Amino acid sequence: MHLRLISWFFIILNFMEYIGSQNASRGRRQRRMHPNVSQGCQGGCATCSDYNGCLSCKPRLFFVLERIGMKQIGVCLSSCPSGYYGTRYPDINKCTKCKADCDTCFNKNFCTKCKNGFYLHLGKCLDNCPEGLEANNHTMECISIVHCEVSEWSPWSPCTKKGKTCGFKRGTETRVREITQHPSAKGNLCPPTSETRKCIVQRKKCSKGERGKKGRERKRKKLNKEESKEAIPENKGLESSRESPEPRENKDKQQQKKRRVQDKEQKSVSASSVH
Repeated sequence: MHLRLISWFFIILNFMEYIGSQNASRGRRQRRMHPNVSQGCQGGCATCSDYNGCLSCKPRLFFVLERIGMKQIGVCLSSCPSGYYGTRYPDINKCTKCKADCDTCFNKNFCTKCKNGFYLHLGKCLDNCPEGLEANNHTMECISIVHCEVSEWSPWSPCTKKGKTCGFKRGTETRVREITQHPSAKGNLCPPTSETRKCIVQRKKCSKGERGKKGRERKRKKLNKEESKEAIPENKGLESSRESPEPRENKDKQQQKKRRVQDKEQKSVSASSVH
């Protein structure tokens, strides 16, 4: 009985030594792999280090290295920051930096936005746009050259002169068209949008409402001219009567003589009736 207890004691002691040796070897392996590995990681990290930050990320998160001074810190993000593109692998999701001339990108061969001084064309960042294209300094892209486009001519306007459509024979008429597409910087310029030409119409008199101010002034001058012409003969008659008084005096004498003859005749008639 006593020997059996001693044998059980040695069996238990050997088992405990074996367990301790296994734990010690596991700890040595972990220290060789990740020095100072922390167990309570935050910010989406699956494993982390007090010195290097995240060492691996939780599922669906992207691992990216951020430089702080002279060292790099690992972080886990739901999407890659600007200037990086994301790639998913079976064991890790990783953010990779875009090319030097690319501000944002879809992958290493396709840029979506270029840095200042470069123009985007088909996923590439170029110093100058290819032939047949022009640079858009607002979007920093290479775009197609756009030429000016205009609509059809409108019908010719009525023939006018000084804003009127009557009282003349020769005037001008105009037609217009609209710009439907403005040109880009290197596009063809727009042609004239209006044309004017001389026109001839059958002369017609203006109605009262169409004469306007100038027409009324011309009519007033015409009436004054006619009145002055009618006044000239009367003035001439007056002047001639003033210049030659003799015919008028002779006329007065003849009238006085005629009246004397009539008076004598009346007296002779009255005398004969008395006798």
